[in-house]
Amino acid sequence: MIKSIDHLNIVVSDLDRSVEFYTKVLGFEKINTVHLEGEWIDSIVGLKGVNADVAFIIAPEGEPKIELLCYKTPTGDSIPANSIANTIGLRHIALRVDNIQEAAQQLKNAGVKLLSEPIAVPATLVAQNPVRKTLCYFHDPDGVLLEITEYK
Repeated sequence: MIKSIDHLNIVVSDLDRSVEFYTKVLGFEKINTVHLEGEWIDSIVGLKGVNADVAFIIAPEGEPKIELLCYKTPTGDSIPANSIANTIGLRHIALRVDNIQEAAQQLKNAGVKLLSEPIAVPATLVAQNPVRKTLCYFHDPDGVLLEITEYK
């Protein structure tokens, strides 16, 4: 039935700020921006009077796309930034990098606060043994938990 993941959706409070973060800080490429309005989108999302803009971005090596969606109306409530690992629901998006130390430093240089320095996962837990996995977490401007991860 399922062939692949087409895209991920992140609802953001400020589209320009989020596009800048994901493109300039993380290196995604913006594909396009579209406006959403009308009965069709109201029906899909189950809200009345939707007026929203969405930017589609993609990582340098391809799919899936990320859809950054900003509702002008109706506005929603923010969920507090949550780094508690056992919270139910979508926890984080992992972004693969070639050099985690370099990527972590670039994030810090851009003013991003890492939740920890990069940490190596015990080799016995990585599916691609004997490959080592190193990762660290951080938040986007709206508090979405992101991970950078390196396999070596």
